[in-house]
Parts: sequence; C-alpha cells; structure tokens
Amino acid sequence: MRFAAVAIDYDGTLAQDGLVDSSTAAALEQVVASGRKFILVTGRMLRELLPLFPQATLCARIVAENGAVLYRPATRDQRLLADPASAVLINTLKRKGVTPLDVGDSIIATVRPHEVPIMEAIRDLGLEHHVIFNRESVMVLPPGINKATGLAAALDELQLSPHEVVGIGDSENDHALFQASELAVAVASAVPTLRDAADWVTARSNGAGTSEALLALVADDMAGHARRLTRHRITLGSRQGGDPVTMSPVGENLLIAGTSGSGKSTLAHAVLEQLVDQGYQSCVIDPEGDYPSMEKMIMFGNSQRGPTVVEVMTALENPKAQVLVNLVGLPLEDRPAFFLELLPKLQERRVRTGRPHRIVVDETHHLMPKRWPAMPESLEDLHSMIFVTVHPDRLAPQVLDSVDLAVALGHEPASTLQPLGDHRRSRRMIAVNELKPGEALFWQRAEDLPPEPLLMAVPRAERQRHRRKYAEGELPPERSFYFRGPDGKLNLRAQNLIMFRQLADGIDDETWLHHLRQGDYSRWMKTAIKDPSLAEIVHEVEDMPELSAHESRQRVATAIQERYTLPATGI
Repeated sequence: MRFAAVAIDYDGTLAQDGLVDSSTAAALEQVVASGRKFILVTGRMLRELLPLFPQATLCARIVAENGAVLYRPATRDQRLLADPASAVLINTLKRKGVTPLDVGDSIIATVRPHEVPIMEAIRDLGLEHHVIFNRESVMVLPPGINKATGLAAALDELQLSPHEVVGIGDSENDHALFQASELAVAVASAVPTLRDAADWVTARSNGAGTSEALLALVADDMAGHARRLTRHRITLGSRQGGDPVTMSPVGENLLIAGTSGSGKSTLAHAVLEQLVDQGYQSCVIDPEGDYPSMEKMIMFGNSQRGPTVVEVMTALENPKAQVLVNLVGLPLEDRPAFFLELLPKLQERRVRTGRPHRIVVDETHHLMPKRWPAMPESLEDLHSMIFVTVHPDRLAPQVLDSVDLAVALGHEPASTLQPLGDHRRSRRMIAVNELKPGEALFWQRAEDLPPEPLLMAVPRAERQRHRRKYAEGELPPERSFYFRGPDGKLNLRAQNLIMFRQLADGIDDETWLHHLRQGDYSRWMKTAIKDPSLAEIVHEVEDMPELSAHESRQRVATAIQERYTLPATGI
C-alpha cells in the first residue's frame, strides 16, 4: 500500500448543498474497510458540521475551522490548534457592519465582499491574521493556520506521513491541502486554479468525483495516477545534453553496481539525501559501515554490538524517523540471517502503512545471494528498493527480476551490467566502456534502449569537498586557466577559482573581453571545474556583446560567488 490515508474537503468535494449522498458515503466505507484512514479537512465549524454529517464516525480525525481545530470522533475529544478568535477584531467588524459574522473557536467567517473592511481592520489593529477564500466565503484565521497545518497535526497523532496521503478538494483554500499531500486530486467542479494545481482531475463533479477517486484508491492504490507524479522525483544525474535523469521516490527498484571505489556509495548517498530532504522514510541496511555520515539518520548497531529487529521496527513507527541498520557488530556469517528476519517485517509494515518508502541494501550480493537455502516469500514482491553491489552476477534471480533502473560505475561498466542483460535475455545491454570522470552507465527497463552515459548526482558533502577543491585547491597545469590575451603575450595561470578572480581583477579590459568573446571562461568552467550549471550562466554573459568589460566581470564574479562563497576580490 502506497497511500494509507485520504484527506478530503467537505463542501463541494465530499458534500453537495451540505449533505453527503449515499454513493459517496458507500465509497468512504470501502476506503475505511481497506485499512486506510479517512481525515476530513474543512473550513466549517464543528457545531455546524456534525449535525449534517452522520458519517463522521468513519473519520480517523476531523480538521475543522480550516486547520484551527482537531477533533477525534472516536472519543469526541477536541483540540484547539490556534489562538482563540480575536475579541477585539470581532468587535471591530461588528462596528463596521460586517454581516453575517460567524465566530468559531478560532475562525471568524463571513462572505464576499466583506474582505475589504476585514483587511482594513486587521491592518488598523496591527494583527497578523490572514484572510482565506472559499468561493464566496471569507475566513479570517490567526497567522500560520491553514489546512496544511491542521492536516500535519492529524497525521502526527495518527503516525502517518504526508507522503501517504491523497488530498481531494475543490476550492481556493484547498491549495494548502494539496501542498501537504502526496497525490492531489481536484473534482471536476473545482475552481480553475485548483484544477491546474492538481495531479489528477476527476471526470465527475462534487461528491461523484470524490467517489470516483476513492474507488480508484481502493481498486489499485491509485497506481495509474501515481505513476504520472512528477513533483517529488529524485535526480540520479543528467544526460550528456543536460536533461535530468530521475526516478520515482517510491516504486521503482534501482541497482547501483560497480567495482570497489567506483563511487557506488557516493551515488547512494546522493539519492538518500534527496529522499530524506523531502521527508520520505528510508531504511538503510549497511553491512560494512559505509554510511556513518548520513545526516538525520538514527543508527542502530555499531562495531561493538549488532542491531535488533525490535529496535529497528520500533523506530520506524515514527514516520519522520530515518533509520540506518549497521551490521558491523554482527559476525559476517550472521548478517544474512539477520536480514532475512528483518526484511519480511519491513515488507509487512509497508503493506499496512506504505513505509519505509525506500529500503537500501548495501552489499546486496552478500545479503541476497544467488543461492539461498530457502527463498523467503518476502522476495516475491520487491519494490522501492535500492540494491548496491560489487557483484551483480551473484544476486538472487528475484532481485535481478525486480530491477527497473540500473547504474553501472567504475571500470568496464558495460560488463558490470551484462549479468542483468543476460538474466533478462536483453540484446540491448551493449554500450561503450569509455566514460568521462563523474560518468556512469544508466539503463532503464521501461525504455527498450541500450544503456547511456549519465553524469552522476553527488551528495552535499561531496559537493562541498568539490567546491573547496576548485575554489582553493591546486588544479594541474593542463586543467588551469591561462589569461594569454589577443596576441598571446600573457601567460597568467589560474589554478583555482580564487586565483581566477584575482587575475581577472588585474588584467586589462582587452584581455578580459578577448577570452569572454571566445567563450573561454564557460568552456573552462564546464570541462575543468566540472560545473555545467555555472558554465551555462557564464555562457549567457558571453553571449551579451552589449555588456562592458566591467559589467561582464561583475556578472561572472557574482555567479562564482553565489555558488562557491569565495572571499570578495573585486572583479
């Protein structure tokens, strides 16, 4: 299960004219029966909602007053998530003749066109309240309160991640709900701006459109619509033309293979870093302690003791926890057995909650070898895996069957991919073995094409090391930049970016412009500094002949400064 919860707006989405029809209620019952949580997220006040909505008992939580109130139907407990409604603002609006004027625990509500006197009152009183629209309704809330903040509070109580949520809405105030959901669905009757922001727009309107979405969720976990999601994709690197190569944060299985020291862990770190930054839960199985520097990860096990399955699974109950399972403390021969105990439990949790979103198995050839005494059933449905190995030829057949994407690094990368091609009986596994520094071979199962070169993504720590190297380090003579001038009379060597800026500050305008007009600066930054994005920015400056020497110097200096945070020099 990828989507363990659905968050639905009330008016215009779940209900029409304030009421939920029987077919929509039946679809809700199917969702709850499937084991998923139903969270209602509405601008209405509880006192007016509950008499209209007898199906409230189906809700795991109700977020009311546009994010200000959290209600637990099972216990009828209510929690205020914001400051109470401002008495001084209420009195001011009454004096201004704003009517109707409905006051909740935190929300103040009226209709258009009263937003004008409301905003005037907020300004005059020096408040930080904000105004939210829902078609003709106008809502006033304390600062920072919206459907996203209310949903976040509900998910915290339910121990769910926003990445497990389908959000369904129809109006302006549902933009925040969409931003807080993994998959955003607008019913056909939604306002145009919300339809534009949605990942999927249903064919039907109002409650019928919501039923359409709910039945699709129960039928196949929104598989068809989830495949089209692009908002959350993870970058593996870029093609030779600069186009990014990406993968889904969940679903596709990635194989990273290569010789020792080829950069497998570097690429795996770069992928993990993006997953963690976006809040996807990852579980890394690290047999040899290759991931000690991963940020925001809780490590279980060390060189003195091995991890336990119980502590790993307990930590993963928190959707915000990122877990690193270090097996160094276990005897080498005990590591596969530990993994075989842990993996089925991870798979079972995924069926219930969709988490962890990614499982990374380093040294896969050791933990998931070609010949096992007994093949576990947990290997029958492998997904959202990252396999890292030196020996793809030693992997279990089920692992090779499950690979959707593969990256080969190091010496003879085509040969590294060949076991995958042989297993698949693919004639497409033919590629050159000559790659440039930082490149690998990339293969995609869905594309009936041979592997292609990939300029790999690198993690933050590697980028920082890279930047220090090129900002302050010592490039060899053949990769340094030389200011020679139009007649070749100069021979000023810049062995790093600091020296480049210092020399550029001192050379004459004619020499500066000579290299600028020839595209020498961007060429050096692309080939020697290996920063294609910086090279592209500088190339744009080179293509602007109207700029003076001083102006072009300043633009090049700014581009370098923003990326490398160099000491000021005065270019």
